Amino acid sequence: MSEKQRQQYFAACQLNTNNNGEVGPSNRLNDPNIGTKRGGSSCSLSVAREERAKTEKEALPVTVAPSFLHRSHSLLSELRLQLPPSFMEQYEKVEKIGEGTYGVVYKARDRVTNETIALKKIRLEQEDEGVPSTAIREISLLKEMQHRNIVRLQDVVHSEKRLYLVFEYLDLDLKKHMDSSPEFAKDPRQVKVFLYQILCGIAYCHSHRVLHRDLKPQNLLIDRSSNALKLADFGLARAFGIPVRTFTHEVVTLWYRAPEILLGSHHYSTPVDVWSVGCIFAEMVNQRPLFPGDSEIDELFKIFRILGTPNEDTWPGVTSLPDFKSAFPKWAPKDLATVVPTLEPAGLDLLSSMLRLDPSKRITARSALEHEYFKDIKLVP
Repeated sequence: MSEKQRQQYFAACQLNTNNNGEVGPSNRLNDPNIGTKRGGSSCSLSVAREERAKTEKEALPVTVAPSFLHRSHSLLSELRLQLPPSFMEQYEKVEKIGEGTYGVVYKARDRVTNETIALKKIRLEQEDEGVPSTAIREISLLKEMQHRNIVRLQDVVHSEKRLYLVFEYLDLDLKKHMDSSPEFAKDPRQVKVFLYQILCGIAYCHSHRVLHRDLKPQNLLIDRSSNALKLADFGLARAFGIPVRTFTHEVVTLWYRAPEILLGSHHYSTPVDVWSVGCIFAEMVNQRPLFPGDSEIDELFKIFRILGTPNEDTWPGVTSLPDFKSAFPKWAPKDLATVVPTLEPAGLDLLSSMLRLDPSKRITARSALEHEYFKDIKLVP
């Protein structure tokens, strides 16, 4: 496949069609199934959760080229017939640098440009079936996400039954930075600058109808040269689902997961990312996780112990969520000032608006950027 053909292919993948195969505007966040979860849970709240997971599939709108409209068709076979073997050989693996939520990450070199890149080998649940067309379509759309606070997805390539994503290379994440710099929390301005950049990146993606759904300090990369913070793995949860375990079967952390997801809601949107940012905000200030649960029920109870157990008065509709139990202990909310004691009043107000249990009352990323807490922050270069 020539470079021109490859570009035409990715352009075709970005067409948006409805279920009748007609071209139309993107409806990723309007899709009522955007929050449908696949797979079980690390510690199920009920047997019903597992039964639902076996039968429910994410009903994604078809947005691929007309020649690939058949749902069960894998684009991998099409690509394998057209891409020359030398295409994958463009990238030389230097070393394995991590095993993340979606697979193994390598430090690699582009033999053509000599640029150091991050090569992410995606874990496929059923490798014998190849790469699902929905995943190809979603990650192709991510190539269009160009923002100073988003890690750049440079290319999408494949080899046999494996899918590789090529990202710009950054060797420091927020978790490593906090672990290696205890003095970080003592610099309120640095915390504020990082939070501002996180929100800039999220507001941009939300404006393009892309959710993250798996935000955590490990997914926030730092450019050492400019101190710019960039969001990684944006949109991959949508393309591949939120796995329960990583490539090496490590349980995926629940510490930043929104309560509506923990309670089994199938219809959620941008507030889930804002919740995660609130958890990360508190962690930057306290230098420890805010809700370090080791199971879904433990995570919920850690949230309720601080923010109070929700009811129909504080969160209309909560008792109808699949995994809400009337037998949940009834905790009263605590004063956040006692939970994050070193945070200034404006910061506490912003944090409180991010950690509203009812997602409809949670502040948006765009509105958060206009909060009084950031009044002394200029646009980060």
